[in-house]
Amino acid sequence: MHTPFCLHKCHYCDFNSHVFKQPPWEDYTAGLIKELTYYAKQAQFSGREITSIFFGGGTPSLAPASLFEAVLDKVAALFPLVKDVEITLEANPGASEAKRFQAYHDAGINRLSIGVQSFDDVELKWLERVHSADEAIKAYHMARDVGFDHINLDLMYALPHQSLAQWFVSLEKAIAMGPEHLSCYQLTVEPHTALHVTHKKQKLALPDEDLALDFFWLTRKRLAQAGYAAYEISNFAKADKHCRHNCGYWLYDDYIGIGAGAAGKWDRLDGGVRRYSNIRSPQTYIDTVLKDGVATNTQEDLSKREAMGEAVWLGLRRSQGVDDSWFTQRFGQAVDEAYPTLLRQWLNQDKIIAQHDHILLTATGLSLADDIAASFL
Repeated sequence: MHTPFCLHKCHYCDFNSHVFKQPPWEDYTAGLIKELTYYAKQAQFSGREITSIFFGGGTPSLAPASLFEAVLDKVAALFPLVKDVEITLEANPGASEAKRFQAYHDAGINRLSIGVQSFDDVELKWLERVHSADEAIKAYHMARDVGFDHINLDLMYALPHQSLAQWFVSLEKAIAMGPEHLSCYQLTVEPHTALHVTHKKQKLALPDEDLALDFFWLTRKRLAQAGYAAYEISNFAKADKHCRHNCGYWLYDDYIGIGAGAAGKWDRLDGGVRRYSNIRSPQTYIDTVLKDGVATNTQEDLSKREAMGEAVWLGLRRSQGVDDSWFTQRFGQAVDEAYPTLLRQWLNQDKIIAQHDHILLTATGLSLADDIAASFL
């Protein structure tokens, strides 16, 4: 479920987010419920068991708890839920949002993902975050105090002029706090962002490729020492604390997307895939979904061959790689049968390894993960 409302749009953000001083929460909630009801009646989703629910944004933690209560009640009424369903809320650590943590916990949220990004106030100011390092620490402890026992912290590295030592100050503070999960991303200058415009006018002092790799490898090494396994390129977790929802994307599971700008996907019977995305404008989304029950903006059909490539592309992000048995069952042929020349190329270069019925990136392959994965598309 996508919540597109924010107090401020950070200059590096390329998500569908819009600044609203007073978001139309009641109408948006009604729209979400109407769209959810529509998809529950569709053959590809009807009666299927829900394993995870993710409230992303934007800034979902600006929403009243009544929104999450209403959506979760509707999900439970329309679908069977696994007993330990994972329900995640993305939250900003600002004081106003943190005060709502108790209400969110009471509403049924059982996993909190806090967008800290840095514990350095100078870096936070450059990132245009609306919280301070001290507020982030307080928000984390408030979440613990109200009962959250599964917390993720988002952190960002390779900022302009940032040294490894500066990054490690934030990383060490996060480790000392003891969250169950950490997401550590390299800053990227995405098209269609304010940061991209700035970068075109005057090049930012971003780390070169070698230094960026130093950030990447030292982060993985330090987190491994601290007991956080790298189960995906940018995600680290303590034992049994992986993000089930994110794993679903990398494992090519089906998912329903509701809300302005949300996206969904399901497997077709012919082996291909249907994808859709919603209208991005919050008000146009509300008007359309309340009228029609659905607010689709784009739809795309992938052939079986295209779906195979996408499944490998996503699966290679995982530390366990692509399960060849799953791939064979899903597509009717093994990875090496589908991509004999390409797979041999990467195997011969020691960028990919076949191990225990899995196809995964080697240590040297991780450094070229995006290029290798994209070659299968």
